[in-house]
Amino acid sequence: MKNTFTKEERLCAKRRIDTLFKSGSSFVLYPFRVVFIFEKNTAADDIPSSQSIISVSKRRFKRAVDRNSIKRMMRESYRLQKSNDLIPFLLEHNVTLYLAIQYVGKQILAYDMFSAAMNKMLKKLQDECAEAYLEKGD
Repeated sequence: MKNTFTKEERLCAKRRIDTLFKSGSSFVLYPFRVVFIFEKNTAADDIPSSQSIISVSKRRFKRAVDRNSIKRMMRESYRLQKSNDLIPFLLEHNVTLYLAIQYVGKQILAYDMFSAAMNKMLKKLQDECAEAYLEKGD
């Protein structure tokens, strides 16, 4: 599986984003706050197994350069690690993940810390999906 983060994998639809923040589940795994919804795919759906949005608060990081560098590191660590366990799991169980990753840290961390935190976050998401769908017998 390619380590890409294409346009189709980015969450852009306003209605879907509103639904995500209104009715999605969330958890905090420092330095990220994660809001997510899992949806079972129907046979006619031709959407990617995950769509995500990444954001950094303007309140905490006034300079756009800082916000952009944090978002760049978050996207890169997500892009490289999503195909390890999470995406194959979602494809196997025919589930789509809608995901918002928000940075809640107060300072810019090194990339290796982003990578380690992203790995933990993706493992937790996989556990949440397994809990939600495998217990139901789907």
